[in-house]
Amino acid sequence: MNSYSIAIHGGAGTISKNSMTPEKELAYKNGLQDAIEAGESILKNGGTAFDAVESAIIQLENNPLFNAGKGAVFTHNGLHELDASIMNGVDLTAGAVAGVQHIKNPISLARAVMEQSEHVLLTGNGAMEFAKKVNARFENDDYFFVQLRYDQLQLAKQTDSMVLDHTENLKEKSEKKFGTVGCVALDQKGNLAAGTSTGGMTNKKYGRVGDSSIIGSGTYANNKTCAVSCTGHGELFMRSVVAYDISCLMEYKNLSLKEACDLVVMDKLVKIGGEGGLIALDSKGHVALPFNSDGMYRASKKENEELFIGIYK
Repeated sequence: MNSYSIAIHGGAGTISKNSMTPEKELAYKNGLQDAIEAGESILKNGGTAFDAVESAIIQLENNPLFNAGKGAVFTHNGLHELDASIMNGVDLTAGAVAGVQHIKNPISLARAVMEQSEHVLLTGNGAMEFAKKVNARFENDDYFFVQLRYDQLQLAKQTDSMVLDHTENLKEKSEKKFGTVGCVALDQKGNLAAGTSTGGMTNKKYGRVGDSSIIGSGTYANNKTCAVSCTGHGELFMRSVVAYDISCLMEYKNLSLKEACDLVVMDKLVKIGGEGGLIALDSKGHVALPFNSDGMYRASKKENEELFIGIYK
């Protein structure tokens, strides 16, 4: 039997101690801890990495502090359009949804796409039709209303800009947080899985979709190499095919997980102006949590080791 490992993230960006109250910091840390413990309890009892990933992300989607599910940001039209994807490293099966509305847990709908359809990615109205067919849990607009998110939309509309999920300091345009949540896990059988979920960008228009629902860009898992979940400026992560690039560097250039992650996050992305980070695990349980922004909400736990929770650099 292998040792298990799990890591999660709750977004990256300009996250500074100055803009954080002790109460808010504690709330974020508690949110991360609850999520990682939900996933770890499955791994500890011999469950699959795939189940652990879904379970941890559901916790984050249900927490209004994070830009996914309940805490999702508003689109230009005052809606919530949610994206998510999940992948199983055992056989490279995957499922994803983009631009869905009123879905309580998009990560579970992404899983349903994988398990109950012949497709990988469903979008918009078709995805909603499928959601009804598989009895996904729907919620009304009130469930997704978070005052902070609404205030962010009003501020973004003043300048007609698409905003990467501000931190608390709404007046400072330079302060940005890439609000996405994700999880990667390695189970006792040595199998890897990864998942990512997001509400996208504040004030986004035209049905914009980022990297979180794109297999290979925001999410990737392969037992031969690694499991990856990304958070950052989605357009740049898509152009760089970040998650798959890390797997390729490991498979074809024999780089270690850390070497591959550092090359992509600290060098390749930086060169094209891509800000953010990711969480990754390899098949031996090594954890990497690199980011090139000021901070990233992150946590990791290996079997028989202490829980790690971090926010700032």
